[in-house]
Amino acid sequence: MIRDGFYYGLAFTAAGALVSWLAGPWPALFLFLLGAFCAWFFRDPDRAIPAGPVAVSPADGRVMCVVPEGDRQTRVSIFLSIFDVHVNRSPISGVITDIRYQPGQFLVASRALASARNEQNIVTIQAKDGTKVVFKQIAGLIARRIVCTKGVGDFVQAGERVGLIKFGSRVDVIFGPEWRVEVSPGTHVSGGSSVLARRAGDIELPLRGLVAIEEAALCRT
Repeated sequence: MIRDGFYYGLAFTAAGALVSWLAGPWPALFLFLLGAFCAWFFRDPDRAIPAGPVAVSPADGRVMCVVPEGDRQTRVSIFLSIFDVHVNRSPISGVITDIRYQPGQFLVASRALASARNEQNIVTIQAKDGTKVVFKQIAGLIARRIVCTKGVGDFVQAGERVGLIKFGSRVDVIFGPEWRVEVSPGTHVSGGSSVLARRAGDIELPLRGLVAIEEAALCRT
């Protein structure tokens, strides 16, 4: 369990103990249950990270769509319910070259428009051979806090913990043409251990770096 679970769990348990002392155990039961839920929600299990030229899922959840995105790119969108592990992991090994916070709305994360309109944190990771993968931590209706524990210039390993989105959210991963996506809508993935994409052969890098990423307005499921 990550430390946020201790903070929330202890807070609700302490509040339950106070209410129990003042009014008896039954009025405090809901607070004790919330404390137990927070301890469970902020679980952080170890995962076996696959080896080889693969990109792993940055989060637990269900693949909602796999759609074209921008210039020969593909976007994989993953929805995290409150029952999924919410610790986020790096999809590939490399250096974080950019982290950009984008303010926005708090639409239901399963909606297609959430990719473009919701509050999000956009992280770009560049491997040693120059290829890049972009993933987005996207807030949802209930998730109102995005946590990123890494900074620009940090080196991360594939599957390494890089942050957290609290209480229901969405993660988008954007792959270039050098990646072959291996998941389809409806697939349930596990952060750090499920393979989202595999290198599809020789890399053809553009002469210029990615300047901007256009967000799709609609998402086919």
